[in-house]
Amino acid sequence: MEGISDPPAAVVKQGHLKNSEDVCRSPMQVPKFEWISKYHKTTRGQEAVKQAFAPIGATLAKLSQQLKIEKSSDKKGTLEKNSNGSAQKSKGPATPDSPALSSREERDDLVRSSSHTLSNKAHILAMPQFGLRDNLIRCELLKKEDSYTYREDFSFFLGTYNVNGQAPKESLIPWLHCTLDPPDIYCIGFQELDLSKEAFFFNDTPKEQEWKKAVSEALHPDAKYAFVKLVRLVGIMLIFYVRKEHAEFISDVETETVGTGIMGRMGNKGAVAVRFRFHNSDICVVNSHLAAHVEEFERRNQDYKDICSRLLFRQLDPTQPPLTIMKHNVILWIGDLNYRLSDLDVENVKDLITKKDFETLHSYDQLKRQIDEEVVFVGFEEGEIGFQPTYKYDTGSDNWDTSEKCRVPAWCDRILWRGKNIKQQHYQSHMALKTSDHKPVSSLLIVGIKRVNEEAYKKTFEEIVRDIDKMENECIPSVTLSKQEFHFKDVKFMQHQAETLKLFNDGQVPCQFEFIKKPNEPTYSKPWLTANPPKGFIAQGGSVDIDLEVFVNRSTAPQLNSGQQQIEDILVLHLERGKDYFISVTGNYLPSCYGTSIHSLCHLREPIRDMPQETLVKLVELSINENLENTEKPLDIPKELWMMVDHLFLTAVKQEDIFQQPGLRSEFAEIRDCLDTGMPDSLPGSNHSVAEALLLFLDALPEPVVPYSFYQQCLECCSSFSQCEKVVSMLPQCHKNVFNYLTAFLRELLKNSASNRLDIPILATIFASLLLRSPTKQDLAEKRKTREFFQHFLTQGSS
Repeated sequence: MEGISDPPAAVVKQGHLKNSEDVCRSPMQVPKFEWISKYHKTTRGQEAVKQAFAPIGATLAKLSQQLKIEKSSDKKGTLEKNSNGSAQKSKGPATPDSPALSSREERDDLVRSSSHTLSNKAHILAMPQFGLRDNLIRCELLKKEDSYTYREDFSFFLGTYNVNGQAPKESLIPWLHCTLDPPDIYCIGFQELDLSKEAFFFNDTPKEQEWKKAVSEALHPDAKYAFVKLVRLVGIMLIFYVRKEHAEFISDVETETVGTGIMGRMGNKGAVAVRFRFHNSDICVVNSHLAAHVEEFERRNQDYKDICSRLLFRQLDPTQPPLTIMKHNVILWIGDLNYRLSDLDVENVKDLITKKDFETLHSYDQLKRQIDEEVVFVGFEEGEIGFQPTYKYDTGSDNWDTSEKCRVPAWCDRILWRGKNIKQQHYQSHMALKTSDHKPVSSLLIVGIKRVNEEAYKKTFEEIVRDIDKMENECIPSVTLSKQEFHFKDVKFMQHQAETLKLFNDGQVPCQFEFIKKPNEPTYSKPWLTANPPKGFIAQGGSVDIDLEVFVNRSTAPQLNSGQQQIEDILVLHLERGKDYFISVTGNYLPSCYGTSIHSLCHLREPIRDMPQETLVKLVELSINENLENTEKPLDIPKELWMMVDHLFLTAVKQEDIFQQPGLRSEFAEIRDCLDTGMPDSLPGSNHSVAEALLLFLDALPEPVVPYSFYQQCLECCSSFSQCEKVVSMLPQCHKNVFNYLTAFLRELLKNSASNRLDIPILATIFASLLLRSPTKQDLAEKRKTREFFQHFLTQGSS
């Protein structure tokens, strides 16, 4: 491509080569707190913040005054409501027509979202109508659970199958009906359900119903099963069935998905999960498809950790924080985990398989090694592997891969579990199925489930209520904080930092805490700060660790880069029936090219970290067509963009799966620092990491390459190339330069599609979503139009 590797005009002088469904989730709805009417005056809160933080101290004094005023006015309002009889009661359980349940999909009538059966009466206390008193009761019930529950064994059939994009061509009976007795529960996972571009781009596939039908026809014939739930993310699907006689004891069914593909969003890799309560036990089933390729075990480790941290289930009580995977009594994890065999060539592997020396072979297994080193799946168990590797076979046969790549056999498909009272009955592969290049795997687990003894429960409940009545009348809750000032040093774009706040309940009663929003603010903290957990319950004499987490993403970076905002906030920790505590959070943010506008970056000849804050503020105040006074002509394109594109042009045009396979987060951090500081003078990391860094750069732009003001025009003219060209010609000069530079580079990539496996639809979909971002949420029709618009520029001259 002519000129692609040349730096943009005046980018760098000689010797001066210097330079996701977001991790932090915002609450969907801000709850209305009732603390104001119960507020007690405090004199200790302000004393906790030192005079050294003068701005924080001033804010704190003002905040304290506002809180007192609001408490006073709210008390009056409460009295007025009580006097005229119009005070609202606490909301009862959500009804099928209520907003809390309206978006939930219908499920089998036998499975209830909130079954008030004898087996889960203890769980009824989690319903939204319960406040502090009932949280006290719930806490005590949980502590004394052994006194009113007993264990009963149930069988769980778990299956995983990577079907390589194939439709079902044979019965699944040899796989799903391989046990003598019918299992109580089936959880069946699939990967690579559909490899078509339509499924990848729009998450739509007819194969979902085809494979669901194949599963339903192959379940054990000696029992009748109720369908409970299906959840799918592109090609990763999980199906959940239960024997009909057990269906009434299934409750609180929720599903979630997490994509871990490129930019942490694409769903070609990731996980789907279902959580539910069975009798009195909370169970989570995860089906995941992790990163491929032998050498990418660190990427697989990263995928696992992302799934654990980002997959969050909403609770029936919307005031309660989401549940993570690890917050369940029983966790069942299945899927194509993609861990391979290391340090053995293909012939040695096949020789050990022929000898059935699976124990020796297993010692070379990457997953075993990572678990032994406690890098992933800490606390999980896996049964002994007594079957040959399940990947890779020639489709339609039991022959190992005879393709040019001749993949080394591996146990990619695995089943693990975590929890007490779990025994494995079998763990096996099913060679009879030949549809895919993988073989399906199954495991039968016998799980001890907690059931409730009604009489014992009633007796325990009544004793707890009597004790709490007495305790409630005598004591006020109180906690001690480990510290009330937190400082985060050198905060960077997309680099997580956390410090721990420890709360110790030094009072005479259990207490309930919550971080509450300050007057005239929508949430309890600035968007770059979260407290985990943001609310909770501490038993008398107990303690809890709260992680105060700082994470700057594309939403919060622009104002921090420009100095319009600082890492500075005050958290208000409220105790129900008690006082408030004030916690100051400060820090310093290191400006980054990520989250800085194209216009500003074109005016920066030196790395952004070397620029005075006043310069960055002035640049933000300029309009998109203005230039700074008394400065040199701006660069044609940002030097940071040129460095990434030039690196990829020189080293990655033939890289297989470029822009489709994610990089490593640690390498992204090195690339970001290189761009922001100019050191080193060439980009570190793999080609995949540089490619993902480029996508993240485009995604973080405050104003996209095609500015928001042109978005509607692009949709309207998407079918006409000449009209699309006209729109691009009207873009601000620096934006037009970037658009043309990127499309020229992408056309070069397409010339090498035989090596990199890219095509026009893939590139158009990935880059259109970044260059033509909607100012509001995009619908499917808009996504198709933006793709059509951008595709014109890849087609022209791509031959």
